[in-house]
Amino acid sequence: MPLRLVIRKIDGRGRIVIPAEWRKKWRCGTQVILRSRGESVEILPREKASLTAFFDRVEFDVKADLSDWHALRRDLRKK
Repeated sequence: MPLRLVIRKIDGRGRIVIPAEWRKKWRCGTQVILRSRGESVEILPREKASLTAFFDRVEFDVKADLSDWHALRRDLRKK
């Protein structure tokens, strides 16, 4: 992928416009990640987290009834 250089002006409020073709390629919505690297700034697309990726990742041995969230919380806090 060739490096493409784009020069943009910074307005009086510190805003810059990201080129439309980059925004379309990223499909990141309305937020990006800005990362400072010495004298440069990186703009990275913010990917939406999939909460289903974390489903069934943690296992607990609880004795509380799962339908009673208050009892479950108390049981988890004991551990």
